[in-house]
Amino acid sequence: MQWVAAVGEATNRSVAYVGGLGEICGSSLRLLILSPLKRRRMLGRAVHEAMAAGVGAIPIVTLITFFVGIIIALQGAYELQRLGATQLVASLVAISISRELGPLITAIVVIGRSGSAFAAEVGTMRVTEELDALKTMALDPVAFLVVPKFLAMAVMVPCLAIWADLMGVLGGALFGVAGAGYTFSGYLLATRDALLMRDITSGVVKSLVFGIVITAVGCQEGFSTGAGAEEVGRSTTSAVVISILLVVLIDLVFTLLFYLAGGGA
Repeated sequence: MQWVAAVGEATNRSVAYVGGLGEICGSSLRLLILSPLKRRRMLGRAVHEAMAAGVGAIPIVTLITFFVGIIIALQGAYELQRLGATQLVASLVAISISRELGPLITAIVVIGRSGSAFAAEVGTMRVTEELDALKTMALDPVAFLVVPKFLAMAVMVPCLAIWADLMGVLGGALFGVAGAGYTFSGYLLATRDALLMRDITSGVVKSLVFGIVITAVGCQEGFSTGAGAEEVGRSTTSAVVISILLVVLIDLVFTLLFYLAGGGA
C-alpha cells in the first residue's frame, strides 16, 4: 500500500501549498486595509510594478493574440465554408477570444514574464539575506514586496486581457476582410452583434483571479527558496509550472460555473 501513502503525502503537500497561498493573500489584504500609513508607499511601488508587469507585456501580448485571432479565423473558415456558414467567422473569433483565449493567453504570457520574475526577485533576496535586512529595518517583506505586486497585477492583467481581446478581434478581421468577404466595418458590426456583455466580463473576472494567483505563487516560491543560486532557478521553474497548472484549473472551474449559470462560457 505504498502508493496510498504516496498519494496521501502528495495531497497533504498540495493542501499545505494552497494554504500558504491563502495565507500570503490574506496577509496582503490585511496590510492593505489596516495599514493606512504604509498604503502610500505600497501604491508608489505598485505603479512601478504595473509598468514592468503590465506595460512591458503589451508588445508580446499584442503579437500573440493578433496571430491567434488570424489562426482561429483561418481554422474556423476552413470548417465553416463546408457548411456554407463562412459569415460566422466573426462570431467564432469574438466569442472564443473574449471568453477563453484572451484571458488565458494573457495569463500565460504574464506568468512567463512576471510570475517567474517575482519568484527570482524574492528568491534572490532570500538567498542574499535581504529579506532579513528588511525585517531588521522594521520593514515587513510582505508589505514592501508582495502587496505592490498584488495591486499591480490585479489592475494590469484584466487590462491586458481586454487589450488581448481587441487584438484577437483585429487579427480575425484581417482574415475576414482579406479572405471571407467582409468589409472592415461589417466585420466589426458582426463582432458587436455576436458578443454579450457577459462574454467580456467573464474574461475580465477570470483574468483578475489569474493575476492574483500568479502573484501569490511567484512570491510563495520566492519566500520558500533554499540556500544557493541553484535554488533560485528551482523556485523560478516551479513558479511557472505551478502557475500554469493553477491557471488552467481555475479556468476550468470558472468555465464550468459560467456554463451551469447559463452563460455558456
